[in-house]
Formats: sequence, structure tokens, C-alpha cells
Amino acid sequence: MEYFHSVRLDWSRCKGCTNCIKRCPTEAIRVREGKAYIIQERCIDCGECIRVCPNHAKTAVGDSLEELSAYQYNIALPAPSFVSQFAPRASLEQTLGSLISLGFDAIFEVALAAEIVSKAARRYLDNYRGKRPLISPACPAVVGLIQVRFPSLLDQLLPLATPMDVAARLAKREGVAASGLPPEAVGTFFISPCPAKITAARQRRNGLAGPDGVIPMRDIYGDVLQNLKSAAPYPSRAGAGGYGWGHSGGEKKCIGGPHLLEVDGINQVIDVLTMIEAGYLQDIDYLEMQACPGGCVGGALMVTNPYVARMRLRELTSRIGPRPEELPEAGDSLKPYSYLPRPALRLDPDLATALEKMHQVEATDKMLPGLDCGACGAPSCRAFAEDVVRGEAQDIDCIIVLRERVRVVAEEVVELARKLPVSMARPERGNDKDEAE
Repeated sequence: MEYFHSVRLDWSRCKGCTNCIKRCPTEAIRVREGKAYIIQERCIDCGECIRVCPNHAKTAVGDSLEELSAYQYNIALPAPSFVSQFAPRASLEQTLGSLISLGFDAIFEVALAAEIVSKAARRYLDNYRGKRPLISPACPAVVGLIQVRFPSLLDQLLPLATPMDVAARLAKREGVAASGLPPEAVGTFFISPCPAKITAARQRRNGLAGPDGVIPMRDIYGDVLQNLKSAAPYPSRAGAGGYGWGHSGGEKKCIGGPHLLEVDGINQVIDVLTMIEAGYLQDIDYLEMQACPGGCVGGALMVTNPYVARMRLRELTSRIGPRPEELPEAGDSLKPYSYLPRPALRLDPDLATALEKMHQVEATDKMLPGLDCGACGAPSCRAFAEDVVRGEAQDIDCIIVLRERVRVVAEEVVELARKLPVSMARPERGNDKDEAE
């Protein structure tokens, strides 16, 4: 099955500046012939390249409000971080109401699904006796990172569906009941803070359904802002715990209990996953991991500064308080996906050949300068060595190696220029003088 990616590259905007290759956590970007390109099988759609590209050549492709016309009844699924973009301009209820003014018929808060997942996660942790720590699957960029770089940790992902998918399934059920329409006539649209969740929603694993569409938060920010003051309030059903999932530490707090750790920022996530793979942190029960700085409020498709958004979301949740009503019955909506490894980093399907290529990579890497300058178009000397062994680059694409090769050739040319055939050799000057006398 072809893997969908929401992150796309606009070559007409790309200047080949190499900023993106340094920031990609899976080394999925190269620069060739003055333009960047994405190695699709390595990309996890984390959006780091979108953040750092000064030319806006990286974009995320999602759905638009025009897609609502494909359904007779549409339900918006705003992420918990959604409201952080508009506080304190309007209340939570007004912010939700602004989505109705965009053409939606109803709203199902993903924050409500987050509370359902938190409750189920707490039950699971209380009865779990397996290998620790368990890792939250809520951030699809983290899941993708594990699939590509840390496949041995896939078994430690919490086997529960994410709040986004739980919300989509429950919203579909409620929409069918409210409208009397068949499921295929009811559309569910997630309002996404990041490209990774667009990708996750588009993938269909185990035949389990997620949202019918995903609309990037950035794309509707202006429309929501325009309708904010005039929108009729829409009642909120979620509590502070569910909305806390929108920033780092919120998931941990909502689940509750000891020995829980939150980690945010892709580099910190990589560091902690490396520790787990090495056998550390077994005293931790559960890891909340989010690739974006500050959590979903720092998503690549958000508008507000992540630190400001996190502060506003915390202030908002402090005013919401817990919801007194009972949570909806989850039923089978918590059924998880099966996450399979994505062997994007292997050098060859055949083990013996892969080992031989690994030795070649080591040898090539040793002859490189180790500067990780990026001038070759690869993010590091090690990555460049792999490209050479794969046949995707030549060693002289490294400017240092090329310069040394040119120096050696130049010295050989100079040495050759000094030499003449024996038949053309000149007599020594001293001998000429003696003969003249």
C-alpha cells in the first residue's frame, strides 16, 4: 500500500539552502542539483522542515472546507489545542461556536475523547505487568519515529486508540443518531495542529476508521477569527483534563498516578527513546511524548507562538474545571491500530549484503572529514557515506574529498610536467661549458 504523506515540497520555492536537511529527525531530506527532495519512506511528517524553511517551500496538504459539501451532516473535531489560538479574545463556547458558522452542523470535542482515553489508559496501566515504560501513541510523529528509527519499541506503545480516532468514531455514532442519516452521509473533520495527524488520519490500518477529513488549523484561522465575536456560543462537554492534552504534561496529568513522564520536542524525544532502547527508564510506567515543542500548541500548523498558546491554554483549563456529566460509552471505539515497522533505514533486504554494505559505509565514513557541513546535500557525513554506498552519490560530491583529490592530481600533473623522455633530455650546463673550452 502506498504511504500517504501530508508534507510536500514546492520546488519552485526551494533555493537549496540546506536548512531543512539538518533538522529532519530521520534524515529524510537531501539536496541535489540545487533543490531539496524528500525520501518518502523516511518521512514521518513531523513538520520540522516546515518550521525552518525560510522560503516556505515545505507545505502540508490537508482538506478544505469545500469538502463539507460531500456530506449531508458535518461534525467538527477540534483538537484540544485549537482553543489556545483564540483565547483570551473569546470564551471556549464562543470559539467552538465559530466552527458552526463555518458550515459545520455539530461539534465533538477531541478533548472529550481525550478524557475517555485517559480513563482507559489508567485502567490499563493499573493492570499492566509487561515491559516498561509504555509509550503514548497520541503523537503520530513520535509513532512514525519509532517505526523508522526505533522499531524494537513498537511493542511498548499503549494499545489504545488515539483521542482523534476515538472522537471520530463517537462523533460518527452520535451524528447518525442525531440526523437519522446513514454513516456514509455523516462527515467528521478533525481540525489539526500538525501535518503528522493529517497523515495519520489518511492511513487506514486494520480497516479501522478515523476522521473523514482533516483541515489544517492554519487554513481556517482567519475565518474563525473573523466569526469569533458574532458566533453563537456552542456548549462544551469536555473538562479541564481533556483540554490539558493540548500542551505538554496535560496527558500525564489527566491520566494521573505516579511514575509518569512527559517529554516534548523532537530532539528530546529521540534522546529518551535512545535511553529506553538501551534498557534505561524501566522505573517509569508511562511516557507522554510529543514531537512539537510545548506539545500540540507548538504544532507546525498553528499560528500563535507556542509558549503564549501554552500559557493561554493553561489559564483556560484552570477556569473550565471538571465536567459533571458522565463520559460517553466508548464501546469498541478504543480499539487500537497495529503499528508495523517501516524499514526505511536498512541498507539491503538481504542480511549478508546489508552487513557488507555496513562495512563499506564505515570505511567511507572514515575517509570523510566529519564536519557534517551539509555541502554535499546530506545532513551528515555518515548519511553521505550511506548515500555513496547506496549508489545515490559519489565520494567526490564531498567538497573536502574533491579538493584533496584535485590536489593529488595537480601534484601528479606538476611532477609529470617536470619529466621528459630520455631522448629529449638536455645535457647538463656544466658539460656544455667544458665542451666549449
